[in-house]
Parts: sequence; C-alpha cells; structure tokens
Amino acid sequence: MSPNLQAELGAALRTVLDEMSATTAQLIHVLDEEREALNVADAKALNRSGEAKQMLMRRLEQLDVERLHLCSTSPEAAQQVDTQWRELLKSLTVCRDRNQRNGALVGQRLAQVRKALAVLTGNDAQTGTYGQNGSLQDTHRSVQLAQA
Repeated sequence: MSPNLQAELGAALRTVLDEMSATTAQLIHVLDEEREALNVADAKALNRSGEAKQMLMRRLEQLDVERLHLCSTSPEAAQQVDTQWRELLKSLTVCRDRNQRNGALVGQRLAQVRKALAVLTGNDAQTGTYGQNGSLQDTHRSVQLAQA
C-alpha cells in the first residue's frame, strides 16, 4: 500500500473516531437529560430524549461500520489510533452505565405503577398462581376499590 494511501486511511480513521467521540459525548448528555426527565416525570422531555438517543445510536452504528471497514483495510492505521479507540471505549462504557441506571429507574417506576393499579383494581399481580393448563390465574379482593 502506498504511503499516501496509508496516510489518507489513517486520517479517515481518525476522523471517524473523532465523530464517534463527539456523538458519544452528545449521547452522554442526552442520557443525563433522560434521567432528569424521568426524575421529574416529564413525558415530553422523555420522548425528546428517547428520539435523540435513537438517532445518536444509529449514527454510532453507522460510524462503527466505517471504522471497521477502515481498520480491516489498514491494520497499520488501526494500530495508530489504538489510544483514541480505548478512550472512546471508556466513554461508551459511561453511556452503557447511564443507560442501565435510567432503565433501573424506569423499572422502579413501573413497579410502583403496577402496585398502584393493583390497589385500585383489587387485583394483586404478585399473588397470582398458575392453573393446570399453565395460565396465570389472578386472585381478587372481595371488594373492588375502583373501576378502570
């Protein structure tokens, strides 16, 4: 491979990694916004952050395809950006951790809503049993507090 081509591939790979780093920084910001929206129960902000998160994830996937192609075309260029790649992986780990944190908060809220619904409807989803055919059979309170 000619030195000029090698240099161009290295520059292209650095550019892709720079874009991935910038996109990852944006994703971290969006995940923080999502957390805040979850904390204050702002459905509109939650929808906006969810849409932004999906767009950024698609962009990261596209950039990763480019990165993989460039790395396979020029292993030398891939070695030259190893430090930059490791730093990007650290940022992606932050994204994963924040996304899991947000998911745990969603799970807590969902459990709270289910408990509230169980109280209102008189159905306790926690005390259901399985019948002979394997289907879940709910136990009901004798008096229903409200109707949906």
